[in-house]
Amino acid sequence: METKDLYKVLEVSKGASQDEIRRSYRRLARKYHPDANPGDDGAEERFKGIQQAYEVLSNPEKRREYDEGPRQFFGSGNAGQGAGRTAGGTAGGAEFQDLSDLSDLFGGFGNLGDVFGRATSTRRQTSPKGEDVTVSVKLKFAEALEGVTTRVGVPVEEACGDCGGSGAAPGTSPRTCPQCGGRGTQSRDQGLFALSTACTRCGGRGSIVETPCPRCKGAGKTRSVKQVKVRIPAGARDGMKVRIPGRGGAGRSGGPAGDLFVVTRVEEHPVFKRKGDDFVVSVPVSFVEAALGAEIEAPRPGGGTVRLKLPAGTQDGKQFKVRGAGAPRTRRSGPERGDLIVRVGVVVPKKLRRREREILEALAEERDENVRAELFRRAGS
Repeated sequence: METKDLYKVLEVSKGASQDEIRRSYRRLARKYHPDANPGDDGAEERFKGIQQAYEVLSNPEKRREYDEGPRQFFGSGNAGQGAGRTAGGTAGGAEFQDLSDLSDLFGGFGNLGDVFGRATSTRRQTSPKGEDVTVSVKLKFAEALEGVTTRVGVPVEEACGDCGGSGAAPGTSPRTCPQCGGRGTQSRDQGLFALSTACTRCGGRGSIVETPCPRCKGAGKTRSVKQVKVRIPAGARDGMKVRIPGRGGAGRSGGPAGDLFVVTRVEEHPVFKRKGDDFVVSVPVSFVEAALGAEIEAPRPGGGTVRLKLPAGTQDGKQFKVRGAGAPRTRRSGPERGDLIVRVGVVVPKKLRRREREILEALAEERDENVRAELFRRAGS
């Protein structure tokens, strides 16, 4: 660097304005930053040179001394005055000028404090959110179908009533952590970079409790079972989750509470089977109704019946759809309710009276049909 032209390093003319120097520096720093060129030693050296050139040319006093005689300037040690003063091991020992104006320089590489170990502002970590809690609730078929408001017992950790969640005994207060200065983080030098981790003394809270609260033993939280009212929407299916924001575990050090998730467990119905938002019901019909056709009734979920016509020659297992007679949709997309699927089951009598047998025998003789002929034909027999 001692014999290099700093203006050429920053790719500006000797008469460049401070704005031109700043813009060129920003452009080159982005281009040659080590994060943008992993494993490229040449780019890293170029980046160091760009930093040192900017340190000199952005400072009017140093720039004037450099312009008067570059060799004398470097020989006097002025070029390296920033070395050793940058916290966290800034690359090349260069010290950034007016960092607040350059906070967006490495937009793709994160905060300057993460890269160089010096933050533009001191900021405590956000207090952590409380834990999410999941409980289940048992519902009868009708409750799930129509919707219900019920209460569930939720085992949660709440802010201690004695210390207000601070963890410190009443009459005392937590004090700023002496190790991290209240930041909640500490930096470790990693050569060119600095690694920020949670403070080992305070665990990232930024404060320590010297006299713990007797009730919560310094945790700031107590465990209890809380009754929470929850509204289960109409049409709830087994295994559905209902989210209630902010009713879970208490946050730490004043952080927001977690969420409560209520999982529905719906009892099975002896007649109706759930299939998405549809219900399926099997309805028995006589072989005469199936053969001749008939108008039948089928039970409807929630009470009542629906009527439908069977065409003559209805086969066993035939399904008919009654639109809008199923479960209410919990997600309002499309129709408001699902459908009722009526599956026909043809019932064959186990015993026949003499007159019935005679009629059927006469029918068989009249039709003289072989209902299995097509099966054998397809089987190749």
